[in-house]
Amino acid sequence: MKQLTVISGKGGTGKTSITAAFASLAGNAVLADCDVDAADLHLILKPDVKKTMGFHGLNIAHIDKDRCIDCKKCYESCKFDAIDKEINLIKESCEGCGVCEYICPVDAITMKERDSGFAYISETRFGPMSHAMLKTAEEASGKLVTVVRNNAKTLAEEQGKDLIIIDGPPGIGCPVISAITGVDLVLVVTEPTLSAIHDLERILGVANHFGIPSVVCINKYDINVDNTEKIEQYCKSNGIEVVGKLPYDTVVTDAMIREKSVIEYSDSDVANKIIDMWNEIQGRLHI
Repeated sequence: MKQLTVISGKGGTGKTSITAAFASLAGNAVLADCDVDAADLHLILKPDVKKTMGFHGLNIAHIDKDRCIDCKKCYESCKFDAIDKEINLIKESCEGCGVCEYICPVDAITMKERDSGFAYISETRFGPMSHAMLKTAEEASGKLVTVVRNNAKTLAEEQGKDLIIIDGPPGIGCPVISAITGVDLVLVVTEPTLSAIHDLERILGVANHFGIPSVVCINKYDINVDNTEKIEQYCKSNGIEVVGKLPYDTVVTDAMIREKSVIEYSDSDVANKIIDMWNEIQGRLHI
């Protein structure tokens, strides 16, 4: 079983549109949306949810007011101001560190699991899908990414799928590391802007740190050919292959609005170039 993660140094580079296009081209894949903080692959794939599972992220303090002696040690010790002077918990501020539980002299505080979101198993027109939703202001998205990936792997094993296509989160933080660890190939989607070039260098550094092979796609390459050349030169200097250069085309947005992948929606130049890129990646993955 091979795993491909599509990531970007920042949001809005077209990562999800490319993932959806790959989903429509792959014949035997499980799809996983690991961008759990801002999941949007479902907007194109319209999954039919078959199973919903609760997700518990960070723990949260629970105060037993009947046992509390109002010593205020918890209030004085909380570094996140999650307990007020009246010894009421401010849920939004609790980081689940457990200091209040440790410091309480009468065991009036216990740490309990917090309901942080949901993980889903679904069916799409392109195959099974693992995805999730994190509740507003909840954390532990890296942990939820691991849940999504584990569910995707179980689906692949149960249904005899030989590929998992992962829509990864943007940036270089914990969720990204969770989304790329152990995969066979990372496709980094970038744009020819100065900020995107900077982010590209950072995310390639993360992938290289973990020893994961990387290739690059330059989306909307024709909006600034000078910066595109800089990206190509940087990749060449670092032994990284640019497997795709996609032109700017409003057909990508049009397809998304109509809840379709660009492959389904049109026979445009950008669609054909994505097909060429997919063929390159298949060769890299030996599938």
